[in-house]
Amino acid sequence: VQLQASGGGLVKPGGSLRLSCAVSGVIFNINDWGWYRQAPGKQRELVASIASGGNTKYADSVKGRFTISRDSAKKIMYLQMNSLKPEDTAVYYCAAARYYSDYDPRSGRGMDYWGQGTQVTVSS
Repeated sequence: VQLQASGGGLVKPGGSLRLSCAVSGVIFNINDWGWYRQAPGKQRELVASIASGGNTKYADSVKGRFTISRDSAKKIMYLQMNSLKPEDTAVYYCAAARYYSDYDPRSGRGMDYWGQGTQVTVSS
């Protein structure tokens, strides 16, 4: 399985971006999909996740502003980001975990597959 993240860029506070994560390979054994971010000098953190059954989770800091979704037919995962704030500036990564993988969903440590990251900068 390979993940390819895209869609980052420079946006002003209050603006929007949509990140995409294109997936290639066999995915029937993937249980959990997520978007993570890492800002300079900070630890990587969960932004949002979506399970194979459709359940979603969000970091408190992005609830009501970000929406995670997945198009199974096109094998693409999205992160719609609205009302962006300067503190959302980070490198964003998409990741996936197989069933029965031992991973920390909060940090992503142990997730089986990672995209290369896409930079999101929120600045006026």
